[in-house]
Amino acid sequence: MPASETLFNLRLIPLLPFLGAAALILFGRRWKRETVLAVAAGAIGGSALVAFEAFFTRLPAVAEEGGLRDVVWTWMSTGNLSVDLAFRMDALSGLLCLIITFIGFLIHVYSAGYMEHDPDYPRFFAYLNLFCGSMLVLVLGDSMPVMFVGWEGVGLCSYLLIGFWYHETPNADAGKKAFITNRIGDFGFLIGIFLTFQATGTLRFSEISSLATAGSALTAPYWLDMPMAFWIGTFLFIGAAGKSAQIPLYVWLPDAMAGPTPVSALIHAATMVTAGVYMVARMHAVYVLSPAALAIVALVGAATALFAAIIGFAQNDFKKVLAYSTVSQLGFMFAGVGTANFASGVFHLYTHAFFKAGLFLCAGSIMHAMSGSGDIRKMGGLRKLTPWTHAVFVVCWLAICGVPIFSGFFSKDAIVAGAFATGAFGEGLAWVGPTVGAMLLLAALGTAFYMSRLYFLVFSGPSRADAHTQHHIHESPPSMVGPLVVLAVGAGLGGLVGVPGGLFGHPEWNLLGHTLETAVGPELDVPHNTEILFMVISTVLALIGIALANVFYGGGYRSPAEKFAAAFPGFVQLVRDKFRVDEFYGAAIIRPLRKFSVALFRVVDRVLIDQILVGGTAALVDLLGRLARVFQSGDAQRYMASFAIGAAILVFFATRPTAPSTLKIEITGTTVSVDASRAGKASPRGLTYEFDFDDDGRPEISGPKADARYTYDKAGPHTIRVTVTDPRWNTHSKIKQKIDLSAGERK
Repeated sequence: MPASETLFNLRLIPLLPFLGAAALILFGRRWKRETVLAVAAGAIGGSALVAFEAFFTRLPAVAEEGGLRDVVWTWMSTGNLSVDLAFRMDALSGLLCLIITFIGFLIHVYSAGYMEHDPDYPRFFAYLNLFCGSMLVLVLGDSMPVMFVGWEGVGLCSYLLIGFWYHETPNADAGKKAFITNRIGDFGFLIGIFLTFQATGTLRFSEISSLATAGSALTAPYWLDMPMAFWIGTFLFIGAAGKSAQIPLYVWLPDAMAGPTPVSALIHAATMVTAGVYMVARMHAVYVLSPAALAIVALVGAATALFAAIIGFAQNDFKKVLAYSTVSQLGFMFAGVGTANFASGVFHLYTHAFFKAGLFLCAGSIMHAMSGSGDIRKMGGLRKLTPWTHAVFVVCWLAICGVPIFSGFFSKDAIVAGAFATGAFGEGLAWVGPTVGAMLLLAALGTAFYMSRLYFLVFSGPSRADAHTQHHIHESPPSMVGPLVVLAVGAGLGGLVGVPGGLFGHPEWNLLGHTLETAVGPELDVPHNTEILFMVISTVLALIGIALANVFYGGGYRSPAEKFAAAFPGFVQLVRDKFRVDEFYGAAIIRPLRKFSVALFRVVDRVLIDQILVGGTAALVDLLGRLARVFQSGDAQRYMASFAIGAAILVFFATRPTAPSTLKIEITGTTVSVDASRAGKASPRGLTYEFDFDDDGRPEISGPKADARYTYDKAGPHTIRVTVTDPRWNTHSKIKQKIDLSAGERK
């Protein structure tokens, strides 16, 4: 075993949250809330300490050899398939571990204040621990099956957390919607796993990467003249589109805001929704073999980024705006990895974790101040009433808008500039990069506009809340403000670890890109002038978006916004209704499927199964029972008579000689040869045969032989009758057959 495989006990990183979840599920309701928090936060905090120790102390020494690996046991072994329950930490999985555990810890602390009065306090923290453990299995999995265990685990936990307040039907429905939509994507993900094993014979990521070379089975044509790498990448991306909310499977994420706000910060900022981006980056060696698969990832990502940004223009629920913002930012990440700019895609994942978690937790703080209301039409003037939340929101808002020098500025620019500079698509698909870049620039402008609209409507101008709500507006407690401040630091300065190498001519200044190089390849080479150009363009677009939002919404709903809404009411309503995509899915897919399912239920379940198979079987047994009851009279003489009759019938059929179904007849002129044996074999029972060739009741030939020959006086139709007799039992069988000598054949 290589030395790098025994350097660190990586299993502790997911194990600690799992142990915390188990303890809370078993004993949480008996403990005080302080104990519940200590166990939950302590579990994820301990996991964070182990992850930081592994990443910063142990990993650098073995990064070039593939990183740290911890084999727990052999999970499955059959034929040429062998899968270990093993964990691996390289730069990519290590970075995700730091994000999950660190931000997860902050969210646990924040939740102590946010969920303070919830009666299901222990259950909530048990689910949080379970979710974090599943996400850590996903990113640390050394093979695709282990990753899939974590992949399904976060799907289950998202269902539990989104529908946490299940006593309200919309919340339960939102959880089911997330779960079912993800199962659709997971079907594609499973097909991708099967195809990977078919092409490579392995499911370990390191072995797949080493086999992903030009001229391998991955580049050979597989179906429709497309290489195996294309189909693997496409089906895996279907799974990623479900988990990371890309067109057309994004519809679950906005509804997922039904869960508690800390859930939104955890699932929709730092963890689950980024799993698809992580998976594409992890499988980068396969994707670079198929420019067409990369193009699908990039174009879908860019289209999602732009489409979701437009929807965000007219949403009035605080968390719904952030939800569509998340969908849009995930599109940026996929555009990054889809243009073979893997390091930049992961860089935006990292910065997004800070500023989006901060934005969601700010939303929770504001809703806490507004007595639970998230309607931004009833807010305003919160800048002075919630100063700490306002300050954090400003930092995260400027970061997502892409204002220098905040974190989102560097990561967004790296993706946009990389889209225009990439050469991953070759000549045939060279148009993809610039197209993706242009769509992302429009999406960036839209992001700056709708996020600024959110800021101005919430924090500027006079309060639009009712008097009762205004009276109770207050800043959140320190347990909620503390994590916000830490996230603000990351959102403000976190981008400095990924300063593009082409900006100042010093690639080593891109610390994040340099660290990720061993896992996802070197940073995409973007010319200095291109880098500067798109930094300027991105900055200008961000400032334009903020300025436009100020014109429309600075201090509240201003005249331009009201005039635009009055001039285009249909379009505004269409955007507010999210382009009615959910309604379209309902009409085109859900309702037809429901009708088909009901029809299937009525025909198959009620008729075929209940009435025919179940009811029919019961009726048949009942009928046979009634018939049997007629004979079960208790009269012994009747029983003996029935027995004798049955025995006689059995003897009759057992002793009755059998004749062939047809006679074998050969005709030569007026002479016929007849064979009455079965299958051409003589009977061992000593049978006698009588051949009546003119059917007058008197046999012309008789004896033990089964064949006979006879010559007629004249041609014409005749009837041959053969009687087979068993002399022992004096039983008979007869067969009759017509022939026509004039035609030379039998009838």
